[in-house]
Amino acid sequence: MKNIKPIVILGESILPGESKTIDMEIAKLHNTAELKIPIIVRRSKIDGPVVLFSAGIHGDEINGVEIVRQLITKKINRPKKGTIICIPIINMFGFLNKSRKFPDGRDLNRVFPGSKSGSLASRFAYHMLTEIMPLVDYAVDFHAGGASRFNAPQIRLAPNNPELKTLADVFNAPFTLYSKNIAGSFRNSSHKLNVQMLLFEGGKSLDIDESVSDAGVQGVKRILRHLDMLDPKISVEEPESETIYIEKSAWIRAQCSGMLHDNGCIGRYVQKGTLLAIITDPFGEFERKVNAPNDGYIINANLSPIVYQGDAVYHISKTLKT
Repeated sequence: MKNIKPIVILGESILPGESKTIDMEIAKLHNTAELKIPIIVRRSKIDGPVVLFSAGIHGDEINGVEIVRQLITKKINRPKKGTIICIPIINMFGFLNKSRKFPDGRDLNRVFPGSKSGSLASRFAYHMLTEIMPLVDYAVDFHAGGASRFNAPQIRLAPNNPELKTLADVFNAPFTLYSKNIAGSFRNSSHKLNVQMLLFEGGKSLDIDESVSDAGVQGVKRILRHLDMLDPKISVEEPESETIYIEKSAWIRAQCSGMLHDNGCIGRYVQKGTLLAIITDPFGEFERKVNAPNDGYIINANLSPIVYQGDAVYHISKTLKT
């Protein structure tokens, strides 16, 4: 069955079988220069779902940008049926400044659904929700850890949603965490529009990690194959094992300030007492061990070379959910 209806984004129509890049411009910079956010749309001639792949809602989370870039350059975004929308960088302001936030100081991922006449970030959120998200059936929004924290590749999804659970199984990231939708977030507002959105976390800010990028790209290919949208000429790697579901987890905090020497346990299953790191002072006076308080997977690590007492340094699972 062929889709005869055009898709309209920001006043521009995209017909079946058409590809188009639409520049979204909400405001100019303070020097009057235009700052445009490219929205890359590819449609099949055959009717099907509309899927969004987005990244860079925090401008310093580069690894997500790299994943969406690969979807485009490897032509994974050319659907067998339906429509694929790619927005590699949502927060272009932050990307240019290597900053998490919008230039008005706000976290874009906390101002949704936004307002047509609100702050700069709020206006941008409003246009995302009114111009793009009503068209979307499924979405994956790509993120990375902030403040030197490295996330093992993981999917986060709201609990008690069987369709999202199925999509997370199909994506099959190394880990899947149940995480409630946060008020003001892109994911929460998308959920209210009945968009089935997975949130991918992997790597750290201002960094590109090849293994994280590969996990994201392969997950996308499996999702598109599941929706019968993947070009059959594109190969898909089958995972060696099923995703590990984590229901509860906790942060391990530094008991003293100093220099952190990480022991490379990110993504691994460790037993209680495993040495995760050593914290030292710069003058050779002491060395303090950071040990695992329980058996579990290390799903996040603070890779900052300097930590302060009370800083979150490792995120470890407590109970597993299958």
